[in-house]
Amino acid sequence: MITESLKSLYARDLNKLKTEIESYQNEKSLWETDKNILNSGGNLCLHLVGNLNHYVGAILGNSGYVRNRELEFSLKNIPKTELTEKVEGTLDIVIKTLNQLNGNDLEKEYPLEALGYKMTTGYFLTHLFGHLSYHLGQINYHRRLLDV
Repeated sequence: MITESLKSLYARDLNKLKTEIESYQNEKSLWETDKNILNSGGNLCLHLVGNLNHYVGAILGNSGYVRNRELEFSLKNIPKTELTEKVEGTLDIVIKTLNQLNGNDLEKEYPLEALGYKMTTGYFLTHLFGHLSYHLGQINYHRRLLDV
């Protein structure tokens, strides 16, 4: 049952991420920073894609994804269409991976100590969802503040 809830929540917020990226009127604004806004909406999107493809897709789903976290924050000027395709691909791999998990899998220890301590897979998937939601809110504010 919790797996179904996780799938629903990840789908909801990854679809919202796609909508946020598509909602930028000026594509240049996706990559702008200003004053204390250190990360652009585009870079936060790349970060979320990299994070979920690594921790869910590669570690739990054996997708073969290789993460380059530095590029998530240094790449610039990727077209909106390419970003939204990356989000769609991320949604696909997250749902595919969650479909492979059952309640017992969620109680097992997550293979990495990604937060510096041991935790269950269910706990870490919940953490990753919170991370997605946090940055999704930042992207929403970034768009409304800087997309002029």
